[in-house]
Amino acid sequence: MRLSCIICSIILIALGICGGVYAIFEFDLLAFICFYNDLAARTLTAIGGVAALFLIYALSVLKPYKGLK
Repeated sequence: MRLSCIICSIILIALGICGGVYAIFEFDLLAFICFYNDLAARTLTAIGGVAALFLIYALSVLKPYKGLK
């Protein structure tokens, strides 16, 4: 479970960096990484959405911060 949370966090950080590059420099880094293939870019975005939902689930249901008192 911990490894899947780390992988989901890495996916979201990478998509955040791609979005930041697009916002600052107006260069679509995600499309460049996917060789301007729209299907691949949308697939990576969908995977990022699922990763975000999994992290919300893991943080709310599993409560990993419970023993940090």
